[in-house]
Amino acid sequence: MTSPPVPLLPAGVDVGDVDFAKLDGLVPGVVQDARTGQVLMVGFLDEDALRTTLRTGLATFWSRSRASRWTKGESSGHTLAVRAVEVDCDRDTLLLHAVPAGPTCHTGDPTCFGPEALGGSFLPLLDEVVRDRDEQRPEGSYTTRLLEGGVRQVAQKVGEEGVETALAAVAQDDEDLLGESADLVFHLLVLLRSRGLGLRDVERVLRERHG
Repeated sequence: MTSPPVPLLPAGVDVGDVDFAKLDGLVPGVVQDARTGQVLMVGFLDEDALRTTLRTGLATFWSRSRASRWTKGESSGHTLAVRAVEVDCDRDTLLLHAVPAGPTCHTGDPTCFGPEALGGSFLPLLDEVVRDRDEQRPEGSYTTRLLEGGVRQVAQKVGEEGVETALAAVAQDDEDLLGESADLVFHLLVLLRSRGLGLRDVERVLRERHG
């Protein structure tokens, strides 16, 4: 099933920002999972492929072997819904932040670099799941129940989990501490979402403090 295009983030790239001349009209495009940071694939884009990507929200490339333009997933349905496009400092390489609909590689692996390359962080993916629960509110979901209880209820739960985490740190073993920490992080993500915020907002504050 093909995912609908996702609008680009406000911070993006204009076609005029990109130098297509260095590789005879092409630039490499590195595709990164917008949720986890995993590198999914590398393709080449000409100017029209970039325009199409920006217009449709679906990653589109130029095939050097077929000498034709193609949209990822046009036959398999495993599209890449682009969230944002950035250009590097030399203006000759693109970074596409995208959400994949199914495996990216034709082998069935999530990434073209093989299962060994599945680095990245799970937290952005979990944050996306929480955001999806907030938008869809599926029945029977614990996250839905928390969100429908309102900010005060979620905040109380975060307080409880914080106390349990602190107690585990001083009185229990490592596995207990990790389990309580996982509960705390999950409920904190739900609390943020109940205020219309997410993990990216926390990361922005941390970067500002670090910088």
